[in-house]
Amino acid sequence: MKFGISSTLLLNMLQNGVKLITARQTMPILEYFLLTIEGNKLTVTASDLETTLITIATVESDGPDGSFAVPSKLIIDTLREFSDQPITISVNSDTYEIVITWQTGQISIPGLNGAGYPEITEFEQESTHSVTLPASWLFGVISKTIFAAADNNLRPIMNGIYFDITPQAISFVTTDAQKMVRVIMNGETGTEEPCSFILPKKPALLLKPVLQKESEDVTIRFDSKNIVFDMSECKLICRAIEGKYPNYQAVIPKNNTNKLLVERTSLLNCVKRVSVCANQASNLIKLNISANNVELVAQDIDFSVAANDNIQCSYEGEPLTIGFRGTSLIEMLSNLSSKEVLIELADQTRAALLIPYESDDEQEKEMIMLLVPMIV
Repeated sequence: MKFGISSTLLLNMLQNGVKLITARQTMPILEYFLLTIEGNKLTVTASDLETTLITIATVESDGPDGSFAVPSKLIIDTLREFSDQPITISVNSDTYEIVITWQTGQISIPGLNGAGYPEITEFEQESTHSVTLPASWLFGVISKTIFAAADNNLRPIMNGIYFDITPQAISFVTTDAQKMVRVIMNGETGTEEPCSFILPKKPALLLKPVLQKESEDVTIRFDSKNIVFDMSECKLICRAIEGKYPNYQAVIPKNNTNKLLVERTSLLNCVKRVSVCANQASNLIKLNISANNVELVAQDIDFSVAANDNIQCSYEGEPLTIGFRGTSLIEMLSNLSSKEVLIELADQTRAALLIPYESDDEQEKEMIMLLVPMIV
């Protein structure tokens, strides 16, 4: 096997999947990349058995088709030292020694027979669903929702992004029981009946840099166990989180009569300033809301520190004092781009809604964030 490729292109292909390769894999060969040559097509595969990323590129091939495995750390460390230049990779079909040649030199790397790499199975069932989304939309949705997904081993059902699909719309939901984000994409989905799946956090984060470079639509195929994302030069296959997602619609309050409109960046900076003095365990920030002013208060009695700050606002409702976890407020406000944010409140015991106000961002036009208050 022998082929030529740009060093930068190959490095980018390998870096897409390197996050899947960790030490102490269940199979030693999973610490390797699988490279397959078919004609002028090079396929790079990285997998941890739960998630698999396959990247495809066109190369100048000179030799028989075949596959081989190359140690991930060694090949990436090597390519990082190259400037962008053409390289030639030759593989001995008997020993699987890999020789990388460039204009001024060469390097030899031990490889393995690609036949030992585990076969990737996409679907175990014939009954599958399919939906197609713009890559930019999917990238935006993952970026704006993934922070609210849980990291809970006891409730793994919440450790990902829930795709709730109907013939007329798709709702993307994440929650950790204390905060929730929901984004709706309206429009015909091409499905004949409601269907859904839960995308785990790890493959969702793996998708982000790939989607950022993708210009074409992404086709998502899924059944009850597996999800496949088909892109122009990549394919990601992962196991879905199995189980019934919580009824997120039931927890969204419908009659919050108190409405607070505030400049988002001002509120974010204010929360950051006072949170320095918040209790390290609870991170409680107290908001005293009146007609044209919000006072933010934080204190840590154990260390005798306290802080307060004020910002102007527009408020319709009764004066109200409510407490939130400062870190959650910072996460939510940081993941918005709108100039102002509308906060809808009922009382100090019920969840608040944070809604981007007159945002130009497509995802934020149909987006709500929910935050459960703390006892003040």
